Amino acid sequence: MDACCSPPAALFELYLGPKVRVDEESYLLEEGSAQVRMPRVKAEEFYQGQLQRHGGRGFSDGFGDWAMKQSVAELAEPFTFVVGIDGVLRLAPRRSEHVACAGGDVVLSAGEISFMCEADRWTVSEVSNQSTGYCPDVTSWSEVARAPDAAELRRPSGFTHEVVFRRCPDCQERNIVREDDFVCVFRGGDLPAAWNVDPAA
Repeated sequence: MDACCSPPAALFELYLGPKVRVDEESYLLEEGSAQVRMPRVKAEEFYQGQLQRHGGRGFSDGFGDWAMKQSVAELAEPFTFVVGIDGVLRLAPRRSEHVACAGGDVVLSAGEISFMCEADRWTVSEVSNQSTGYCPDVTSWSEVARAPDAAELRRPSGFTHEVVFRRCPDCQERNIVREDDFVCVFRGGDLPAAWNVDPAA
């Protein structure tokens, strides 16, 4: 891993959620204000012990700081990610189940994501909607893009690997459509052109 990438000055939730605003001494500020929150508490102390194995909110000195704490082997593999209904993108090791990463909740998108350090900046190098647990549509990219933008990371303009999921209306099995062949691999019936694999339905 290239040590050239310095962490951003802003503080972020560990899972690339909304910025945590602090003063020069790392004390939390009131929302929408430059005033220090009372009673005075530093961000690291405030979030200590709140990091959970799956989901939850945690403290980090920005994405760069979080990335530098990962091993070379961990960064070499894609991470499992989900975007919760709160808009927060949560990361877990690749072998983690998406449903577990989301705590079983409904998500706006899910898949796998990889990062690399490029020209002194962290970049989303690859990202897909590959999640057989949630089977998100390719149109969920806009939900995914918000987290890298908030963390000031470079990113591609869309999923670098798109997976087209459809549910067979006859047998109800989930299918991955390959080469625009909208035919159920289980029963041979036609698959709909529009996404229809809503786990909440």
